[in-house]
Amino acid sequence: MKGVILAGGLATRLRPLTWVTNKHLLPVYNKPMIYYPLEAIAQAGIKEVLLVSSADHAGDFANLLKNGDDFGLRLYYAIQKNPTGGIADGLSLAEEFVRGKKILAVLGDNIFSFNLKKIANTFKSKKNGAVVFGVEMDTKSRQYGVVEIGKSGKVLSIEEKPEFPRSKIAQTGIYMYDERVFDFIKKLKPSARGQLEVTDLNNSYLREGTLECEIINWWIDAGTSHSELLRANNMVAEKVRKGEL
Repeated sequence: MKGVILAGGLATRLRPLTWVTNKHLLPVYNKPMIYYPLEAIAQAGIKEVLLVSSADHAGDFANLLKNGDDFGLRLYYAIQKNPTGGIADGLSLAEEFVRGKKILAVLGDNIFSFNLKKIANTFKSKKNGAVVFGVEMDTKSRQYGVVEIGKSGKVLSIEEKPEFPRSKIAQTGIYMYDERVFDFIKKLKPSARGQLEVTDLNNSYLREGTLECEIINWWIDAGTSHSELLRANNMVAEKVRKGEL
């Protein structure tokens, strides 16, 4: 299994903080934001990771992270030419790197402490499918994809920022995919905002009945706003103080 971290985009919602740097290099308490997904992937037992970023700041990531030795990883880099192409577009750059293996993909601005190792080991033994990770929270803000799960635990639907959410489970930026993910991406069409949407990708697995959802305890998308970035700093500081992180 290989890891992919998506750290591109323009981060217009965090300006002026992101006029001269990538949002994933901003601090969250005592570490750069990008450290959190790197550490989560390393904790899951994965050794090779591709970091996808834009051309403007790829050198900054390389200067900070180098070859990944500090995390016990072998780190590679890819450039997403269209920074607004969407998550699925960025993920498509990993096809040659993955070479038929399963993937753990994490968005570079996702902050969480859930240990993914057990689920990753279970997923590696499965023939095919995908796993999304959800967290219970207020989904009425229309900021998140929403996952609807039936009584049996089966995923019934995933909607991107719905006006009337069907559940209180927000889709996080943590995904596991089998090697067919690139075939599904090639069949996607851009959404109304011109992106290849990860929700559309996940619905490809949902339609064939191979999509699962795991619930984690807490999660913050630190890159969505100044308020969420502040909340991430405060929450991480508190968890470090309590010895929970």
